[in-house]
Amino acid sequence: MANETSSSEPRAASTKEEWNEFAYMGPGTLAGRYMRLFWHPVYVSDDLPIGRPKPIRILGEDFTLYRGESGAAHVVDFRCAHRGTQLSIGWVEGDDVRCRYHGWKYGPDGQCTEQPGEPEPFCEKVRIKSYPTQEYLGFVFAYLGEGTPPTFRRYPAFERDGVRLVTHWERGYNYFNAAENDAIHVFFTHHRTHGSWRDMQLPRIEAEETPSGLATIRVWPDGRRTQTRTLMPNMSYRKARNSNAGRGNNLSWKVPIDDHHFSQFNLEWFPFGEKAERYVQRRKEFAKDQTFVDELVAKVFSGELHLDDIPVEGADVHTINQVEDGSTQRGQGVIADRTAERLGRTDAPVILLRRIWQRELRALAEGRPLKQWELPEDDEAAD
Repeated sequence: MANETSSSEPRAASTKEEWNEFAYMGPGTLAGRYMRLFWHPVYVSDDLPIGRPKPIRILGEDFTLYRGESGAAHVVDFRCAHRGTQLSIGWVEGDDVRCRYHGWKYGPDGQCTEQPGEPEPFCEKVRIKSYPTQEYLGFVFAYLGEGTPPTFRRYPAFERDGVRLVTHWERGYNYFNAAENDAIHVFFTHHRTHGSWRDMQLPRIEAEETPSGLATIRVWPDGRRTQTRTLMPNMSYRKARNSNAGRGNNLSWKVPIDDHHFSQFNLEWFPFGEKAERYVQRRKEFAKDQTFVDELVAKVFSGELHLDDIPVEGADVHTINQVEDGSTQRGQGVIADRTAERLGRTDAPVILLRRIWQRELRALAEGRPLKQWELPEDDEAAD
């Protein structure tokens, strides 16, 4: 694996070594080209008001996101074509965005429509890039690749009437650290809030490729088999069992901001009920301030605080688990050095995930067909 580099530096994307470079997502990288073949959530819908453009950074590139007066969300280039000023500091007029520097205006398709300071406007010759967008299940999705976007994925299990919780946070390390989070870690990393390895016989860990990605399977001593689903390229799908809300579904995306940061977008669904509604409202309150998690992780790394010093009783379990995950995953390095690892049998899902990525990146580099991933049936989500 190559050393850490600035995400703004272009990288070659055709060598054998880069079949293993899952961490690098900038323009021109092999893994970046692969990720740009999919739709990704880029923003929480409720956080995008009409008329207030937002700068966003996804896959090592900067873009302008705005909601027009029609209510539709649009993604266009980061900068004005005139003098390169950041468009998100400008205005929204109708469904167009106007540059604050000299007033050039662009439609949602990127076409320049006005150049008010020009005595002889040449709008028809100026166009910035625009990107297809969809709003769905509380998120703004965008397709950032070239050409016609693929069919937009839908998730019927989350469209049903019920109680939904939409959350989002960002972390300061590579998304693949989080994507490789394994099934056995919970008994150690989260031993204070979940079952501890000290008090139980651990399950055997298996993994198998599926039409949608891979299944991580826990085989328990009593013969029970539970699983989580990884949906390619960057999603997880599982059944959510919660004593405070009942049984529901959980869907999450890990979307690279650049090589050193990622966003996680989460969606939980539960059937209607007072317990579920109280749970969702309580979780919304805890999820409002993610800086609390970052501050605790920073104190852990500075030695000012130990994870076991953080009280569990009365605390929000999700917050505690985020601090623990953030500490262990960031503790691998902002970009993990996978050449120094010593993997074991419990790492079967990690090994399989890397093999799938290697196979797909090699096929992309050589111009061969890629696997067409399918969504799992609702009852194939994990327990």
